[in-house]
Amino acid sequence: MRFRSYDSLKTFDAVARTLSMTKAADEMHQSKGSISYQVGKLEAELGLRLFERAHAKLELTEEGRRLWHVSQTAMSQIDREIEDLRGTASGAVTVGALTYFSSRWLSPRLTRFFEANPGISLRIEPINSVEMLRSVRVDMAVLWGIGGWEGHKCELLLSLPAVPTANHAVAEQVRQLGLAEAVRQLPLLGDSSGDSGWRAWHAAAGLPYAPSRSSLTIPDSNSRVQAVVDGQGIALWDDLVAPEVEAGTLVPLTDTQLEGAGYHVVFPGRVLSPGACSMLSWLKEQVRG
Repeated sequence: MRFRSYDSLKTFDAVARTLSMTKAADEMHQSKGSISYQVGKLEAELGLRLFERAHAKLELTEEGRRLWHVSQTAMSQIDREIEDLRGTASGAVTVGALTYFSSRWLSPRLTRFFEANPGISLRIEPINSVEMLRSVRVDMAVLWGIGGWEGHKCELLLSLPAVPTANHAVAEQVRQLGLAEAVRQLPLLGDSSGDSGWRAWHAAAGLPYAPSRSSLTIPDSNSRVQAVVDGQGIALWDDLVAPEVEAGTLVPLTDTQLEGAGYHVVFPGRVLSPGACSMLSWLKEQVRG
């Protein structure tokens, strides 16, 4: 049966974000009864429960979480495309960035960008790999790696050597096994470079790249930091995890660094707008200090 209740998805999004019919009603300038009716109608058409209702508290069901994720992505893409069609995006810039880089390096500096560029609207789009450039429309993306993303021009923005890093429990396993055996037996968590970062580090360490068949892939970089803190494996990290290292939560496992690694600006291939050029220049200025 063809789905027809697209209007209800906006209402569903508001309720899913706030987990409150009342807050969603205030946001959408509708009555609580109208919001509840639209959600009920959507659930009836889908034949799925999207929310668990217990003691006046709403929680998304697994089906609700899946629908919310895909609807957010789709509506965001539609909104951006409409912006472009209207020609209002000339002063807007969309930068794709790893959540780890965004939260630890970019976000603390953004006030300076707006002070220097008051007429530019900026959107930071979470991006985990170069493959996402096929489906997410951005002016540029900041990805970690050693460069060489096939089919894309890129330039090094911020050079930060990386080292294998783990929590204390895993670090003790590494000490007992020896580093060479540990990186063969223990899970090596991937990153936005795929496995090229780990291959390059093995080459720098003079070790064969023969990782365990047991692997854990966590696309989101902030979640990957937490996975290492939780002892899920070893990951290549740089000075942006200094707070965790200083707190003793994470431990560098060796002095052998992956030189040449860092954060690269990757371009999707379109001509940069004046606003995007300003953003790129500003990023470079921030690195130069």
